[in-house]
Amino acid sequence: MLFQSMFQDEEQAVICTEPATSHVPYRVRLCTRQRSHRDHLEAAGHECILKDAFDFESPSEIANFIKAESLEAALALHLYRGGRLLRGHGIPFGVIFGGTDLNEDVNQGEKNKVMGKVLEEARFAVAFTESMKETAQTQWPHARGKIFVQSQGISTAPNAAFNWNSFLQRSEINQSADHLHVFLLICGLRRVKDPLYLVDAFSEWHQEEPNVYMVIVGPEVDPVFTREVEAKVKRSPGVRLVGEMAQEDLHAVVKNSFAVVNSSVSEGMSAAILEAMDLEVPVLARNIPGNAAVVTHEVTGLLFSDPQEFVQLAKRLVSDPALEKEVVANGRDYVRMYHSWQAERDTYGHLVRMLEGSPED
Repeated sequence: MLFQSMFQDEEQAVICTEPATSHVPYRVRLCTRQRSHRDHLEAAGHECILKDAFDFESPSEIANFIKAESLEAALALHLYRGGRLLRGHGIPFGVIFGGTDLNEDVNQGEKNKVMGKVLEEARFAVAFTESMKETAQTQWPHARGKIFVQSQGISTAPNAAFNWNSFLQRSEINQSADHLHVFLLICGLRRVKDPLYLVDAFSEWHQEEPNVYMVIVGPEVDPVFTREVEAKVKRSPGVRLVGEMAQEDLHAVVKNSFAVVNSSVSEGMSAAILEAMDLEVPVLARNIPGNAAVVTHEVTGLLFSDPQEFVQLAKRLVSDPALEKEVVANGRDYVRMYHSWQAERDTYGHLVRMLEGSPED
């Protein structure tokens, strides 16, 4: 089974399905950043494999892959970077909107046109929020009736054996864990995630208060930009960069951190934010539509509009245990009410059945 961890760049995903036995309607070849999609499909009796869309350099390569594996259906994450690969191959497929689709690619004429064509062929499309659905329906009216709303279901499982002190040592943080405040920024290293947005302001704060650190965790997605991030972090006191981690270890790091930070320019629905809430860790997020859809300021987390405001809010959170306790409790309740793992499983179990048979069935 090929499976890339939760950090694999989210818009590179394609899930493909094929018949397995007379009793199991589809064997699923899965390529997705979202481990939940794999788990949901496996729970419905499908076998899953992960495949990166960037593994395919041409339409002929994916056509050969479909033929070689006798694939009969597919599911793609992101219309443009994933869904466009599935057009014209004669297999039914569904798509899941990503933030890049509706916040960035929609504004580029050729990409907009391609995504419209993808929606013409897709059996269904999934949006994380009603707002995303409305944006999509406005852009592509012909897709009305095939766009479903399903928020991300959240389930966390921290590695109980994870050694936090060893992690700090490997990260070259030589402070007592008892008096440390680690702000964790989780993202694949690409420009839209803007991991350097807060670095200068945070580094200045660290020099005032040496017990605060920012740790950026995530894989190299854009190699050129990754070199830029590495160089900047090396010059920035109080900021550390850590590579990709296993999901259970990452959840343990989140659980031990003081807060999780999101500084993205564009976001569909941040799993890292929701997982932090589930793990009862405060969230500080850049005030963009995708983040504001899940973070209510001073209720389920804190929203900032610039690096200076981030530092102000972070200082406030450090010095105000009552505020920390309140946003943690509200965030936990919000995730458990609106981001049910079981509800997501039920939805995808229903949707994958739409890939069976002919469109008229």
